[in-house]
Amino acid sequence: MRMECSEEEDDFPYIESVTPQSKIDSIYQSKTEKGIRKICFELLDLKDAVENLCGNTRTKCLAFLRLSEEVVETEHELNELRKHISAQGILVQDLMNGVCRELDEWSLASGDVQEANESSRSSDYGDTFMNDMEDENVLFLENIDVLLAEHKIEEVIEAIYAKERSHPELKSSGDTSSTFKSALSKRKKMLENQLVEITERPSISIVELKKALSGLLKLGKGSLAHQLLVKSYRSRLQKSIEAFLSLCPCYPETYSATLSNLVFSTISLTTKESGAMFGDNPVYSNRIIQWAEREIEYFVRLVKEHAPPSDGAPALHAASVCAQASLNHCNALEKQGLKLSKLLLVLLRPYMEEVLELNFIRARKVVLDFASSDEGKQLSPRFASPLTTFATTSDTLLVESGMRFIYVVKEIVEKLTQLVILHFGANILTRISHLFDKYVDSLIKSLPGLSEDDNLNELKEPVPFRAETDSEQLALLGTAFTIAEELLPMVVSRIWNVLNEIKEVGSENMMPAANNTVELKDWRRQLQHSLDKLRDNFCRQYVVNFIYSRDGDARLDAQIYLSGVGEDRIWDTDPLPSLPFQALFGKLQLLATVAGDVLLGREKIQKVLLARLTETVVMWLSDEQEFWSVLEDETAPLQPLGLQQLILDMHFTVEIARFAGYPSRHVHQISSDIIARAVRTFSARGIDPQSALPEDEWFTETAKGAINKLLLGGSGSDASEIDDDHIIMHDGGMSDSDGSPSSLSSADSSESFASAQMGDLDSPVDFSDPDS
Repeated sequence: MRMECSEEEDDFPYIESVTPQSKIDSIYQSKTEKGIRKICFELLDLKDAVENLCGNTRTKCLAFLRLSEEVVETEHELNELRKHISAQGILVQDLMNGVCRELDEWSLASGDVQEANESSRSSDYGDTFMNDMEDENVLFLENIDVLLAEHKIEEVIEAIYAKERSHPELKSSGDTSSTFKSALSKRKKMLENQLVEITERPSISIVELKKALSGLLKLGKGSLAHQLLVKSYRSRLQKSIEAFLSLCPCYPETYSATLSNLVFSTISLTTKESGAMFGDNPVYSNRIIQWAEREIEYFVRLVKEHAPPSDGAPALHAASVCAQASLNHCNALEKQGLKLSKLLLVLLRPYMEEVLELNFIRARKVVLDFASSDEGKQLSPRFASPLTTFATTSDTLLVESGMRFIYVVKEIVEKLTQLVILHFGANILTRISHLFDKYVDSLIKSLPGLSEDDNLNELKEPVPFRAETDSEQLALLGTAFTIAEELLPMVVSRIWNVLNEIKEVGSENMMPAANNTVELKDWRRQLQHSLDKLRDNFCRQYVVNFIYSRDGDARLDAQIYLSGVGEDRIWDTDPLPSLPFQALFGKLQLLATVAGDVLLGREKIQKVLLARLTETVVMWLSDEQEFWSVLEDETAPLQPLGLQQLILDMHFTVEIARFAGYPSRHVHQISSDIIARAVRTFSARGIDPQSALPEDEWFTETAKGAINKLLLGGSGSDASEIDDDHIIMHDGGMSDSDGSPSSLSSADSSESFASAQMGDLDSPVDFSDPDS
């Protein structure tokens, strides 16, 4: 065992020199504890020192506060003492003045010697008094200098105000010989400069501003004080505007309203403060008005500079919001005596008209661009459903163009505010009617031209779609009619509602100018004029294609009324109208059938259209000089049978109108004129109408019978021989003065000639009746 230990010691001879870990821990642990204990003692000492310091500081603060209060009280007592001394001085002065007056009276009662003695004595008293007064003034000026140096503005004002109140002669501006008065004026000027400096401080509060301005008022500087008031609020407004303008791009459609609030609220506040401090002085009121007008001009200029692009809907909305907010503020300012509405309208009108003009130019481009995409231009079923009935399987461009028109007009109207409608409603309605007229012109271009020149123009101007068939042309007419009669009134009803509400209220401040009013009937008349243009072009094209062949030869010419011309001149058993008028009846019958399908539920436009077509035929016959030149030629072989045929054709035309149930007064009038001219022409050739012609009732009954025969297919002639060409519609309106919907027969009519009841032809009708 011993040997083993010795062997281990031989292997590890240095093991006895290693310090045990326990000893190391005990040594360093004791040192660490001592260090921590020392630090704790030091921290405790530091804590005691801090507490002592805080206690001393608190004690000193309390002592300082007490000292400050005592100083304030002492200053107050000194001010009271100064006031007391000033009052005593005034009392002494009054007493001395009284004594001097008494001495003067006594000296006058005494002799000359006594007078001289007393005068000498009084002079001594006066010198003494003057010396006392000079000493008092010197002290007063010294006190003022001290207060000015300490910037105790209110105390200086009170001291000077009290001095001038006790010595009114100091307020007069005529005499400046007094040394004290001159010195006091210098002090007042210094005080005035200090007050002006205070008002011009960038960070001055409203309370401090009012105090400074009140001080200037007490110094008699009312005009300067009012200028500084306006200048201060102008500076505040300018800073607010500069801070806001950087945010304008973030709020493109509402920034103008916020800017309006900044400007007009500042004007209102300035007006209130001016009235409270300066009263109703006209000079100050005019200054406020002039300043407000300049600020409004600057405001309108800022609105224009930071507005969105004028041709976009956001610009129209921003302008409308601006006008609405600004006019509301102007109405509120009128209660404060500021009438700024007219000026604002004068300044805003060019800007509003520019925005409206550019927006309607944009609208015109959208409406007339038939190839543009309609994505994002969705209409509610209320507006879209009436137009979708005119959609054809081959092409939907017509319906899309109508929806696009309603969409852009609706978008514009929705951006308008109430007061914008009030002052610019007539302008907007007129622009809408002009836009509709341009839209109608584009529809007219979609119809075939009447002449080669028209066709050449169409080649130069590409047409997005062409209405070739009767159904397409009637759909085109129906689209325009639906927009004008149904959809547009719904879209602009908001404008009319606002204008009617204003009329009912009858407020002077809310009434638009005389040149900004428009009547509903006048506006609808403008739309009707465009519809008339579309209808008349369609009817003219339709009738021209009926009368002339493709080779340009007239089918309806005077030769059919000359003796021995034409196969339809045999009157043995069943006299009939001439072939062109039989063909006219057939074409109108076919067109009425198509119209009944395309214009389903729109009987008014069907009747007006067919009436206008019939009227156009007789108008052409009445005005065609080539036709009448043949009949009026002295070499023409006129016979009674030709006159009888012409009169029957005219009666037949009138009966077509009566049978179909549409207005016939114009047709009747023109037909009567044609008959009268024909009778004169034949009478001039020696033909006696009285003996050659049957009674009017015969023509009427024969015309009715002809309609029956044609409906039953019992005519002995083929009307289709006249024209097999396809009939193409052209532009024309939907009414005129006598063929308007208001003049239509109240009786229900069939949708086509073929569906009419035979009983409609039984009752005799006098041809001379103008309103059958």
